[in-house]
Amino acid sequence: MIAAPERLDLPYTDDIARSTRHLYERVSRTVTSAEWELYAPYVARIEALKRERNAVVLAHHYQSAEIYRCVADIVGDSLTLAKAAASTDADVIVMCGVHFMAETAKLLNPSKTVLLPDLAAGCSLAESITAEDVRALRAAHPGVPVVTYVNTSAAVKAESDVCCTSANAVAVVESLGVPKVIFLPDQYLAAFVASKTNVEIVTWQGHCEVHERFTGAEIVELREMHAGIVVLAHPECPPDVLANADFVGSTTAMLGYVKEHRPARVAMITECSMAGNLVEAFPEIEFLQPCNLCPHMRRITLPKILRALETMEPEIQIDPAIADRARIAVERMTLARRDT
Repeated sequence: MIAAPERLDLPYTDDIARSTRHLYERVSRTVTSAEWELYAPYVARIEALKRERNAVVLAHHYQSAEIYRCVADIVGDSLTLAKAAASTDADVIVMCGVHFMAETAKLLNPSKTVLLPDLAAGCSLAESITAEDVRALRAAHPGVPVVTYVNTSAAVKAESDVCCTSANAVAVVESLGVPKVIFLPDQYLAAFVASKTNVEIVTWQGHCEVHERFTGAEIVELREMHAGIVVLAHPECPPDVLANADFVGSTTAMLGYVKEHRPARVAMITECSMAGNLVEAFPEIEFLQPCNLCPHMRRITLPKILRALETMEPEIQIDPAIADRARIAVERMTLARRDT
C-alpha cells in the first residue's frame, strides 16, 4: 500500500515564488502551478539546509518529479548512486530511494552521515532473501561464487563475493572467469543474464513487486493501440515481457536508448516515475506505458526530506562486522565496467 500523502502547509510567499521559479520550469509540464505552491516552500527550505549541512541529495530514477528534478543533486540508477556516494565530499548524504540504497551509500562512506527520509522505504527483492539463505546456497553449491544484486540488505551482501546492478550484471558474472555462479535474488534478472552468457546460473525465486506485474499480453495490447511505439523493458520483468520488447536494459540503459534514438513514441516498462521524469527533458517524445508504482519509493516525500535535514534522522547505521564484509562486495561492483 502506498503511504498516505503528508500535509504540505509551509507558506508560499512572493520571495519563495521568485527564488524557485527556475526550478518550477524543470517540472512545469508534469506539476501544476497549484501543486508547485505546495512544493516550493519545501524545495526552498531543503536547498537552504543542504548548504548549511554540506549535504548532497541522491535520487533514484523512480523518485517523483519534485524530488528528482528540483532537490536532487545527483540522479541515476543503483550503480550511479553507489559510485556517487563513494566520491562525494559532502558531510551528509540524503538518499531519496530505498533502504538498500542508503545502506550501500553508508558502506562506501562509513564516516559520513547517511540519512534515509523514511526507514520503511524497503524493497520486495531485499526482503525475499536472508543471509541464512545465502549460506545455505553456498553449502549446496560448494566453491561456487555468489553474485548478489544490489537490491539486498547489507547482511546478504556480506555473505556474497560481489554485487551487481541490472546495468552491469552480465559484466560482473563474466568477470569472475568461472563456469558457474549463484545469482541472487531476482529470478527474472537471473534468466536475462543467463541468456547473455555461457556461465551456468543458479537462481533464487525473488521478484520485484513492480516489474513482476507487467505481462507480455499488456505489451501486445499496447502495440495494437499505439502504432509505431518502441517498447523498452527492464530485465526484472518476466520473460514474456522481455520477449515482446524492442530493447531490454537497466534504467540508465533505457535512458541512453531514448537519448540516442529519440523515438517518436516510447513505452518504458518499468516504474512509472521513470518516464514521468523524462517528459521535461524530451518534450518531442510521447511517453506511453502500463503504469505500476513502487510503494516504497513513494514513501520519500519533500516533508520527510526536510525533516531528515532538520533533525539529522533517520540515520543509517550498519554493524561493523557486517559492513566490513559487505563493503568488499560493493566495492568490487563499483569497479566493474557498465554493461550497456
